[in-house]
Amino acid sequence: MVVKKPRIVIIGAGMAGLTAANKLYKSVVSKGGFELCVVEGGDRIGGRINTSEFGGDRIEMGATWIHGTGGSPVYKIAQETNSMESDKPWECMDGFLDDPITIAENGYVLNPSLVNPVSNIFKNLMDFAQGKRNSIGVGIGNGGKDGNGYENGNGSVGSFLRKGLEDYLEMESRKEREEVNGNGNGNGNGSGNRKKVSMLCVPGEEITIAKGQSSIIESLASVLPCGVIQLGKKVCKIEWHPESEVGAIENGHDDTRPVKLHFLDGTALSADHVIVTVSLGVLKAGIHDSDDLGMLKFSPPLPDYKIEAISRLGYGVVNKLFMQLNPDSSDFDQFPFLQLVFHKSDSQVKNPKIPWWIRRTASVSPIYKKSRVLLSWFAGEEALKLETLSDEVILDEISTTLSTFLSNSSDSHEQCNGNVIKNSSKSNLVKVLKTKWGNDPLFLGSYSYVAVGSSGCDMDTLAEPLTKSGSHPLQILFAGEATHRTHYSTTHGAYFSGIREANRLLEHYQCVD
Repeated sequence: MVVKKPRIVIIGAGMAGLTAANKLYKSVVSKGGFELCVVEGGDRIGGRINTSEFGGDRIEMGATWIHGTGGSPVYKIAQETNSMESDKPWECMDGFLDDPITIAENGYVLNPSLVNPVSNIFKNLMDFAQGKRNSIGVGIGNGGKDGNGYENGNGSVGSFLRKGLEDYLEMESRKEREEVNGNGNGNGNGSGNRKKVSMLCVPGEEITIAKGQSSIIESLASVLPCGVIQLGKKVCKIEWHPESEVGAIENGHDDTRPVKLHFLDGTALSADHVIVTVSLGVLKAGIHDSDDLGMLKFSPPLPDYKIEAISRLGYGVVNKLFMQLNPDSSDFDQFPFLQLVFHKSDSQVKNPKIPWWIRRTASVSPIYKKSRVLLSWFAGEEALKLETLSDEVILDEISTTLSTFLSNSSDSHEQCNGNVIKNSSKSNLVKVLKTKWGNDPLFLGSYSYVAVGSSGCDMDTLAEPLTKSGSHPLQILFAGEATHRTHYSTTHGAYFSGIREANRLLEHYQCVD
């Protein structure tokens, strides 16, 4: 009698899927213990990691930073593969510029004395929200823990930040009124200008990989023999058997393997265990009633507790817009790091030439100091709108917007940091490249977050395998950044989740080193 090897199929060749495949192959598969297959719906490996080139520079279309080096497996792999070194420039190689210019849409450059206090309070609020500090600042808010009133944690981070900044602005306004009453005059440079920067978001410096994030993916995949990864194999249905139905597995399944994958191309594959690493966005789309054959469906549907956790968790859209400056333009020595300040959307004095979808971006900056490739970030509704626009429209509207910021501000720029932009004509921008994560059917967004009403428990629930017991346990396992309670939305979170599920199977077969 020939004993069949357990067949493990991993859905998705991103960070989580390839990490699991790498671990399983090196531990058991290479020794003949399992059959292993990685099926990927797209035409490349990497998932939400996609290193590319634009304007002669290396860029990241997806994941960009290593969020901290201490204990990061991604950083360790990058070091071991010499991926931190490169003979060509790359995105964020030198961090953001040290001397940003904060400029309003009328061309007025805000003095650092106005910007820095708001930047500091914003950082303090974010650190408090993330648990990095126990207090926000003296005098902000009323009552509650630290006098801030946010100790219950029931609101969104956005509402928390808005309330904190409003309290700060009110405090500053009160100080100015007291000064006016005491001195009989004001300095004319008070809370009105502060309100312009009330929603300013200052990004922090992060570590990027010189050879690109894709070098980590290539390293993980390099141990797998040819044929293990199959591209262009999009799964549209996963048939599995709850514990109450394990006795009926023989019906329609070859080799009595309990799980059957159906692909969009009409083919099928049976497996003993399937590790699902698709994005939370794909899972969300799949749990809704839809006749779209391209959506991932489970048969029978996932248990209610799984569906509820998937529904509660947040999954957002973030897109990047790269803009290439005219290589022949000599209007400036170096494009500055611009922090953009917009009037409120309902303001009567806002510039009508600036489209609504641009008004939430925080900055425009070179991807490194001497680069002619600029970068802006967009999130939410604005990010989705960006995906629908043609390159020609984007080029025109971004150029127009930059003109409204820069046309009257060269003197102020020179005073700020010596960079003078002599001419902000539309001809300076010649090409754009946008990411489109929101409408890509393989992702349907960028990364997960803990939405209002959800918690880390939902991520734990999402990570629970189906089924846990019975004669055919661990039929479906779940990995991916959205399944990691503490490192969700990160590449190292995806990595840890892949290791977790690989180890779950290794422990099941008592193959742990």
